[in-house]
Amino acid sequence: MAAPDLNDPAQRAAYHRELRGVGVKLRRAGLGLSLLGALLVLSHRRGVEAVPLWLGAGVLGIGVLVMVAAISTRMAYHRLRMRN
Repeated sequence: MAAPDLNDPAQRAAYHRELRGVGVKLRRAGLGLSLLGALLVLSHRRGVEAVPLWLGAGVLGIGVLVMVAAISTRMAYHRLRMRN
């Protein structure tokens, strides 16, 4: 697949839509895990003794790692796509 011509507005818009679709599931999963981890930490801070702090921090950390993986996937796709 040839690299898109980013000087052409139509091709630039099409490439932007294409790039936006890369890693969507990973980004959503990372965002969901991060939100869940933040809610678990918040519930621990509010006094819910059934939720240990390490659980919330662990889920939050995994969510951040998944987001980093999604960003890396998108960057690698862009780098490969721009290669001639």
